[in-house]
Amino acid sequence: MMSDITTLGQLKSTGYIAKTIKEEMRHNLIKYLKSGTDLFPGIIGFEQSVIPQLQNAILAGHDTILLGERGQAKSRLLRQLTYLLDENLPFIDGCQINDDPLDPICHQCQQKAALEGNDLKISWLNREERFVEKLATPDVSVSDLIGEIDPIKIAEGRHLSDLSAIHFGMIPRAHRSIFCINELPDLSERIQVSLFNLLQERDIQIKGYRIRLPLDVYIVATANPEDYTNRGRIITPLKDRYGAQIRTHYPKTIAEEMDIAIQESSSPAIINKSVLIPKFMRDIIGNITHLARRNPEINQRSGVSLRLTIANYEVMVAQAFRRGTKQEGISAPRISDLPYLLPATTGKLEFETVEDDRELPIVKGIIDRAVVNTYSDISENHVFEKLVSIFDEGDYTLDTGEDIEDFCYIQLIDKVPGLRSELVKLSETDEPACLISALEFILEGLHLTKKLNKHQKDGHNTYSN
Repeated sequence: MMSDITTLGQLKSTGYIAKTIKEEMRHNLIKYLKSGTDLFPGIIGFEQSVIPQLQNAILAGHDTILLGERGQAKSRLLRQLTYLLDENLPFIDGCQINDDPLDPICHQCQQKAALEGNDLKISWLNREERFVEKLATPDVSVSDLIGEIDPIKIAEGRHLSDLSAIHFGMIPRAHRSIFCINELPDLSERIQVSLFNLLQERDIQIKGYRIRLPLDVYIVATANPEDYTNRGRIITPLKDRYGAQIRTHYPKTIAEEMDIAIQESSSPAIINKSVLIPKFMRDIIGNITHLARRNPEINQRSGVSLRLTIANYEVMVAQAFRRGTKQEGISAPRISDLPYLLPATTGKLEFETVEDDRELPIVKGIIDRAVVNTYSDISENHVFEKLVSIFDEGDYTLDTGEDIEDFCYIQLIDKVPGLRSELVKLSETDEPACLISALEFILEGLHLTKKLNKHQKDGHNTYSN
């Protein structure tokens, strides 16, 4: 294995040829494209939009900005760029900037290579270690990113003109790696200016030194459109130096939204094994987020994150599990569980209104609309009309809620001819917990379409006519 090689002489004997990081990524991308390999596993909804644009930027050798609202997988997408790096990379042992053994650029490594020749010791860097990430904050300094004079080295006797007196910052230490700046607009303008040379000439300037350090770095960044355009935080010369600006987006369909939420859910396995989630309940969760993204009473400039969908899905599963612990067997989320989504939902939305007492009614309205949208996707039939007629005859009522026994629901299901088979079809299983969930969904749909009345009190919903 290449990683068993420990000296420069051994490395040369293999015929190893060094590539720049952009050449390395381009070479591996071409190989993966020809083989049909999935380059970005777990990234859903970008297959025909963001990913082809990012691939073009890599093939063209362009530094890239991903521009999008919060929760659009920008950072996750960039972290997966490591798949395009070689599995291991040789560097001079002990070098703080991972210098190329065949072509060192730092002063100390050049001296070391000249002195030791083919006996120069090398180490290997795993590709996962070649992604360096920095969250941009207003307190980031030039010395953090680029470097500064090390006062300790000066105190030890080094002269100010000695290049070995420099302490390198994060970007030089990312030499031959991918360097990602998250939330780029939050860097102060003075710090943004310090990146000019890095992006154009590929060198750095430290404290007035005449230092030529031709860094080999692939620079990527993320930015929110609110910061990028409305506040104008990225200065024009820096923006001009990035080769590609790629716009990310939220999932375009409910199905994509929920595929991501289920994939990213952190619900423990012990809970997932005990809870079945009917499709209509998943669709309600996805609809809540999609409606929130179009609601004029919610601030759309900062976006409605996918984390809202994930959090609501996890809360729904947790509530179904908690309710199910009171009895043996499988549980399933129900319409009567939806009020438990309010804390997670209100906590992740920014409202245009300043009155706190308006937040809950807005969210409740969104949840009701999500149920109506999901209900409208199923075709009503004569069985549901029979269900309404049961309530018409004899002042029939049904209470729903967390502490209502299952047999109360089953009695109504068996009272309406053909209802059980319709609920099995809707929930895609004959599991009683799912049939009860489907019944609550149908009752709520009938109520919201003004075919049944509902009275709410003390956590109970009473359906009647």
